[in-house]
Amino acid sequence: MTKVLFSAVIALMVTAPAYAASGNTSTDTGSAVANVIAPIVLTHTSGATLNFGSFTTGAGGTVVVTSAGGGSTTAEVTFVPGTIEAADQFTVKGDKSRSFAVSTGNGTVSLGGTSIGFTTAASTTTTTLNAAGTAAFSVGGTLTLLGTEAAGAYGGTYDATVTYN
Repeated sequence: MTKVLFSAVIALMVTAPAYAASGNTSTDTGSAVANVIAPIVLTHTSGATLNFGSFTTGAGGTVVVTSAGGGSTTAEVTFVPGTIEAADQFTVKGDKSRSFAVSTGNGTVSLGGTSIGFTTAASTTTTTLNAAGTAAFSVGGTLTLLGTEAAGAYGGTYDATVTYN
């Protein structure tokens, strides 16, 4: 009889559901972090412009304005006395001490149906926001003239972009 009882107890233990005994589980608390970065904001400086100055075209050439604002001409393009050339200006605001990239696109200046193309060159391609989260850069460019452009005041735009590194 002992064998039958022992066999019955073993059978019940094998087929009965298992219950967790104390010490079979443990719980602890994990940690999580999130780092919200201030958005990067590019602002064109009020009143600033990439100014190629006043010039005659002759048979064509280029007007070059450096990102520091100095101007020069090539080929038959000549500045007229009293002309003022200037680099364009931008400010950047964002997460303090964070590095960012600068890119500028090509553009055109137009008068009526005539457009003149130009390329741009920023004073920097990568820089870092200061401890206050601000920075500034300038943009120069090269205007390419054919010599057939009509006299007049031309105007246009180009794009500048800043991106966190």
